[in-house]
Amino acid sequence: MHRPETRYARCGDIDIAYQVVGDGPLDLLYAPGWLSHVEYGWESPQYARFLRRLARFSRLIIFDKRGTGLSDRDAGFPTLEQRAEDIRAVLDAAGSRQSALLGVSEGGNMASVFAATWPERVSALVLYGCFARNAWAPDYPWGQTRERLEQSTALLLENWGRPFNLEDAAPSVAGDARIQEWFAAYLRFSASPRAAAMIKRLNFEIDIRGVLPAIQAPTLVLQRVGDRWTLLEEARYLAGLLRHGTFRELPGEDHLPWYGDQDQLAGEIEEFLTGSRSAATTGRALMTVLMTDIVGSTALLSAMGDDRWRAVLEDFDTAVSRRVAAFDGRKVKHTGDGYLLAFTGPTLAVECAQALIRDARTRGLDLRTGIHTGECERRGDDLSGLAVHLATRIMAEAPPGAILASRTVKDLAVGSGLRFAHAGRREFKGIPDTWDLYALAG
Repeated sequence: MHRPETRYARCGDIDIAYQVVGDGPLDLLYAPGWLSHVEYGWESPQYARFLRRLARFSRLIIFDKRGTGLSDRDAGFPTLEQRAEDIRAVLDAAGSRQSALLGVSEGGNMASVFAATWPERVSALVLYGCFARNAWAPDYPWGQTRERLEQSTALLLENWGRPFNLEDAAPSVAGDARIQEWFAAYLRFSASPRAAAMIKRLNFEIDIRGVLPAIQAPTLVLQRVGDRWTLLEEARYLAGLLRHGTFRELPGEDHLPWYGDQDQLAGEIEEFLTGSRSAATTGRALMTVLMTDIVGSTALLSAMGDDRWRAVLEDFDTAVSRRVAAFDGRKVKHTGDGYLLAFTGPTLAVECAQALIRDARTRGLDLRTGIHTGECERRGDDLSGLAVHLATRIMAEAPPGAILASRTVKDLAVGSGLRFAHAGRREFKGIPDTWDLYALAG
């Protein structure tokens, strides 16, 4: 699946970068928190999966606030009013007359101002990890002091370029080296050190307690109980200021919504906005399984040596994660020198396999791949069942650089433009029946 095109909305003399994902029955604008980058965000499998999960039930509109990401950087000191104007400009450019809003962290403040100012354009509001005020006050004991702000800002400037404060933003994944690398780059792409510090100081001045009672749209406030960036008490206090607010606690400690149990979070949003949620991903389901294996891995290891071989595998693993996320799939697990990957349909699986073969060749590797569509048993994050075994056997029959698939895959891909050539019939030990296999042509 191709990534969405980045477009621009004009707000005064400022250009705001935005994307539209999906074509669901309701418009949902996602107002991001502190920093964002609409294109580099897709490099994270978790982030990409979260956005595509929201797009399953909506026409999702995402954007970078002025001063961040791909939007104009030289934007001065934007007020909440100007940020709300950015939302209006993006909705106008995307052709949205009325939209639900999802505001995450500080993005919830700008979404709240927009909802109160233009009520006719907001069907519903969802606030996640949001606060009513940032600074400490006698009547707001959860806020940070000016001294604490300056201390954290000094640390930001000193450590920019690294995964700043990931241990508090997403404790459940803070030890993952690949996520550290992505998060550090995400922040760098989103803003310069001084711009990030400026936005941090601007956010310190936020106080929307006078705005919240004016919001007319039904509003859902979601908060993970262990969130370290926004405290549970802050979210509960915010919800109490709303005229039509519903407050819901969620388990977990990650502030960043795409980490932790994102399916539960997205499910709560979907149910609030549509009245129902997609079936939970448990039990048995029809899936397309893609198995890959590196051809001649032992000889390659011997020729390259341990260090170079490890570097090549790590680099290819990063490429696999990005490709699978781009094609709306899931990397289930490593299988020796290969992968077990899962997709919702055969066309996405085949297109991903084509991309992976190209990626492997640029690294001096050859892949053999096998694809089958069938019923799988979900066991936590793993998959099992006949479909997995059959995809593995089909892969073993594939020549280097080829994509071999079952008849089921070929039949379900009719109309996709993919062409297959019959590659013979096989019997597989322990698997009943004789199976027609097809090689992707062209």
